[in-house]
Amino acid sequence: MPKSNAKFEVPKELSDKVLQLVEAAKNTGKIRKGINESTKAVEKGESKLLVIASDVQPEEIVMHLGPLCDEKKIPYVYVPSKMEIGRAAGIDVPCAAVCVVEAGTGKELLKEVADSISKLTK
Repeated sequence: MPKSNAKFEVPKELSDKVLQLVEAAKNTGKIRKGINESTKAVEKGESKLLVIASDVQPEEIVMHLGPLCDEKKIPYVYVPSKMEIGRAAGIDVPCAAVCVVEAGTGKELLKEVADSISKLTK
């Protein structure tokens, strides 16, 4: 198993909910896929939630995302693999980061996930 670069431990149940949220947002809302698009969405304050893969190598590629989200007061969470994010985002390749811009039908799930993340990071 590759080394994880996650700043905090995320329970499997929360990780699964996050991926469900990404799928719901992909189908009925709006998401940004990839590190560059996600970074831009966070910088502009458009992002509601940032999802980062914890198996990204080299980890320096995603190291700026956590502090940027903290600065912009945007919740972020780590999931175990790039493949899971890619699958949830509806693409056939691994994806290091994805952000939810509009949750669509996943609004309640977004609120629940954001609350869980705030409890984890305290």
